[in-house]
Amino acid sequence: MITGFTGTQSGMNQAQKDLVKVFLEMHTPSAVIHGDCIGADKDFDDICDELGIERYSLPSDITSKRAFTDAIVLREPAPPLERNHAIVDKSDELFACPKEIHEVLRSGTWATIRYAQKTGKTTYIFYRDGSHD
Repeated sequence: MITGFTGTQSGMNQAQKDLVKVFLEMHTPSAVIHGDCIGADKDFDDICDELGIERYSLPSDITSKRAFTDAIVLREPAPPLERNHAIVDKSDELFACPKEIHEVLRSGTWATIRYAQKTGKTTYIFYRDGSHD
């Protein structure tokens, strides 16, 4: 199973990090894919590295937003929306760590969640208050 990831550029808080780690241990993905963005993508990459999970990235073409993790880059950088769709398309499930507790328009994280749900991918949303959907 391949787990995709999307999250806020603000980074995960401790509650989100703890939930993501527990769910990764429960789901035991063979690999993960993220967007190599600053913030939550970097936090996710660090957790996966700690757990010994194979990590891949599909970076954005906005260099100033790149985290430059040492995940294996699958392709050349692409515009954020295209990159986010590719993460979902290449994944069996999606983990998401938004900044907000409710859906927001004009948010890359929420747009990725909506796309994953539209395509029928199982989507786990980890909120900053420690709850999840």
